[in-house]
Amino acid sequence: MKAVRLVSPGMPLELQEIPIPTLGAADILVAVKAAGICHSDAHYRAGRSRVDPLPLTLGHEVAGVIEAIGSEVQGLQVGDRVCLHYMVTCGRCDYCFRGQEQFCTSGRMIGKYRDGGYAEYISVPARSAFKLPDEIPFEHGAIMMCSSATSLHALRKARLEPGETAAVYGAGGLGISAVQLALAMGARQVFAVDIQPAKLDLASRYGAIPINASSVDPIAEIRRQTDGRGVDVALELIGLPLTMHQAFLSLAVQGRLAIAGIGEQNFEIAPYQDLINREAEIIGVSDHLAQEIPLLLEWARSKKLDLSPVVTQKVPLEAQAINQALDQLEAFSPQVRAVIIP
Repeated sequence: MKAVRLVSPGMPLELQEIPIPTLGAADILVAVKAAGICHSDAHYRAGRSRVDPLPLTLGHEVAGVIEAIGSEVQGLQVGDRVCLHYMVTCGRCDYCFRGQEQFCTSGRMIGKYRDGGYAEYISVPARSAFKLPDEIPFEHGAIMMCSSATSLHALRKARLEPGETAAVYGAGGLGISAVQLALAMGARQVFAVDIQPAKLDLASRYGAIPINASSVDPIAEIRRQTDGRGVDVALELIGLPLTMHQAFLSLAVQGRLAIAGIGEQNFEIAPYQDLINREAEIIGVSDHLAQEIPLLLEWARSKKLDLSPVVTQKVPLEAQAINQALDQLEAFSPQVRAVIIP
């Protein structure tokens, strides 16, 4: 089968011919119908985040159709439409037992520590698959497994309550989902902060109050529009020290900042003035939980979560096209999300 793989960090991905994966008794073989191209994949290609072993097929946002099942698989059958939870876990350790499987002691993320979805086929344990309703296109099912799922997990970690206010820093793939999910969870006011007018226009279509950080100070603007109070919850989805600091200073008293953006640099705060004196919270967000996916799928099925305008580019399973899409992510292109259609 064809697969687009990372062979050496810092170098372009390569198209290779590799064997179709074999199945264990509890595994399924999925014919990939859509695979999202995530900003994390750009970090992997650049060598900013370790991928092991190499060469490895990237792609952790995957949806498709079951092609074959192992002898012990129950509840799924050949022909089922599925999307894949990208954390392959043991299901037995303390973290898995507590529903915190992203910290599984033997967990392996597809597209990072085992072959992912930039391929014609992928094999995963059946417990990682969720049936994809017919109303949800494959490309939406794929990107939901990262950007939308992580946004929902971030909002839950930040304990967003109905009637509260929120600010979303970064109106890309995660941010557009975060805006819709925050409103679905009952937020009365959601600000979207970005420097790309096209992304802000899209966020405003979903009910966000757009703030262009290239023309106004987002901290001052959020405080102006909240009568000086700030927001109860801020999400930082970019990974830059500047936006982390801005998001933190946008908080109201006892506000919660959830950081999901991946970055390499530190950001500074004044512990007494900004953290202690306001009883503010900074919360790290790592991936998402399998238990959150059914709610996400139901909201997508019922159109509370609409990803139609988010998929702005469809590319073939070819190295050149995928590398170009990753280049656009590295350059923070106005394109929101590219999806591979094998």
